[in-house]
Amino acid sequence: MNATPWANNYLHPSKWEQVFAPLSVHDMFFNSAERRGNAAIADFMGRKFSYAEMAEQVRRFARGLQLQGIGKGDHIGLFLPNVPHYIAAYYGALAAGATVVNFSPLYTVDELSHQVADSGTSILVTVSAAALLPTAIKVLNQSSLKQLIVGSVAEALPKMKGLAYKLFKRGEIAEVPDDGRITHYARFMANDGQYAPVPCNPETDVAQLQYTGGTTGTPKGAMLTHQNISANARQINCIDPHSRANRPDSPAEDRILGVLPFFHVFANATVLNRTIDNGGEIVMLPRFEAAAALKAVNRTKVTSMPGVPTMYQALLDNAELPNTDFSSLRACISGGAPLAAELKARFEGVSHAAVIEGYGLTESSGVISCNPYEGTNKVGSIGQPIPGTDVRLADKEDPSKPAPVGEPGELLAKGPQIMAGYWNKPVATAEVFVDGWLRTGDVATIDEDGFIFIVDRLKDMIAVGGFKVFPSQIEDILYKHPAVKEALVIGVPDTYSGERPKAFVTLNGGQLVSDEELANWLNPQLGKHERVLGVVVRDALPKTMIGKLDRKALRAEVGV
Repeated sequence: MNATPWANNYLHPSKWEQVFAPLSVHDMFFNSAERRGNAAIADFMGRKFSYAEMAEQVRRFARGLQLQGIGKGDHIGLFLPNVPHYIAAYYGALAAGATVVNFSPLYTVDELSHQVADSGTSILVTVSAAALLPTAIKVLNQSSLKQLIVGSVAEALPKMKGLAYKLFKRGEIAEVPDDGRITHYARFMANDGQYAPVPCNPETDVAQLQYTGGTTGTPKGAMLTHQNISANARQINCIDPHSRANRPDSPAEDRILGVLPFFHVFANATVLNRTIDNGGEIVMLPRFEAAAALKAVNRTKVTSMPGVPTMYQALLDNAELPNTDFSSLRACISGGAPLAAELKARFEGVSHAAVIEGYGLTESSGVISCNPYEGTNKVGSIGQPIPGTDVRLADKEDPSKPAPVGEPGELLAKGPQIMAGYWNKPVATAEVFVDGWLRTGDVATIDEDGFIFIVDRLKDMIAVGGFKVFPSQIEDILYKHPAVKEALVIGVPDTYSGERPKAFVTLNGGQLVSDEELANWLNPQLGKHERVLGVVVRDALPKTMIGKLDRKALRAEVGV
């Protein structure tokens, strides 16, 4: 087969062979702000923010950091839901010369503390939500973190909604203590915005540390350069026939539903940076609730709606669905987990918008391949490589060799969006690259048209509604129970989340504890997306010939 079978049958609207000029992420933002001016960059619960207004906030955030001596080499953590503060802090930190570290709002104190320490984060930005601030304060007290910058959801809302939020949502607001290490966001932003531009080499300067996992289950910080992120934003716009990249003189209206969490690489690429590069508007929701998302579609007439399969399923199941006008919607990009053909067909039937499956990794800044927006869309495929991206299949046992002709192989990728490596992990970096090609850990086939089909996974990660769950982390907690002797966690099919973790354990001699008791003990210690479907107590767990617990054999026994 041709090494690049898609080259002669490329169905994306831009040519495949492209070079993306070096561009810093903050310059990408300021370029769009200058071009779009008073056009809306964001709609947050009905409050509109213009590009010009947000650019001023970005400058003020950068200035605030520089007044505290922050610059190159400093790491600024974002522990935020989808709120306007995220946009200002993200681009502001980059403009100041710092590196952004994204943290999931679902993290426990231990998880957040570990990644703060690993990344060397000195300042953490959050909001006074009861679900976030207490965790951030505990981390401040037990880690090397030096400062919290704390905003409020109410200050980003329209005035009357902000007052109502303070009045009726008091249970969701945490009190900000009087502590010299904690600065109110509004006070931090009270400056003239005259920050000093910092020289940036987009191809070598790290813009973002994005934590991921490997086969060992140990989170690793993927070092994404400015060029990695800005190139991927431009690549994503190249595959959209309605974007400025393909219609420079008359780009179509671009209003995207921003309900996927910005801290996740999928949303960071396909919602935040891609939309900023195109000069579009993000309809921001702080968290996914099906009814609220459908109401936002009705109110704002969004044109695109990226999501994970569980999101589309939840929308279909919601009572508000029949009352929703999808006529403005052109396309929905699905990622994070495999998309079932039945779910794709059902949502397309209701919305009359194309549901397009794509594929990417944290290590690729977001997107590697995608099905075309228009024309051929192969069900079960992750599409063709996006412009500037090359893929090939390697031997599953020896990735330095090509896969045997006609057989599946490990998918390898190369392009301007591929990370620089893992933060402070040279051995792991060396293991994930082969002659400059990124090993994805997924086994695939490529058909005669260059469409890629994932057929298996080398990694043990469990994909729960677009989030990666590390089995070893759940197992480590199980081993803390005095009754547990051995533990294995595997992913099992779930109609809503795609997969859910399920634990299997053996007990120490003389110990008696039920499946239910173990599950009730375990789940409160896990993040919401990590919680197990159940715990099964067994007499024995399968082992390899050398006595190692055998996850593969367990999957075979369970039938997954």
